[in-house]
Amino acid sequence: MTDELERTATAYRAAVAEETEAKAALAAAKQRRDDARKKVEDTRGPLAAAIVKEARQGRKQADIARISGYNRENVRRICRAAGIEPTD
Repeated sequence: MTDELERTATAYRAAVAEETEAKAALAAAKQRRDDARKKVEDTRGPLAAAIVKEARQGRKQADIARISGYNRENVRRICRAAGIEPTD
């Protein structure tokens, strides 16, 4: 009977340790996600400003889309919000 108790107690402790490690990994992943989200938020505005600046200087929206990684519709939306109509 003692062997079964020791075996099951050992298995339980291992499971608890595994769960604890998984919780820590999840917390770290959530923190990385939050950090990445903040970087996206922090860089979105400057990217939009650069898009508007390039459009005002005459760069075609198709070129801006290619360089920025945004699709053409998002570039058009950003430009229109700044009062710039498509040039391509």
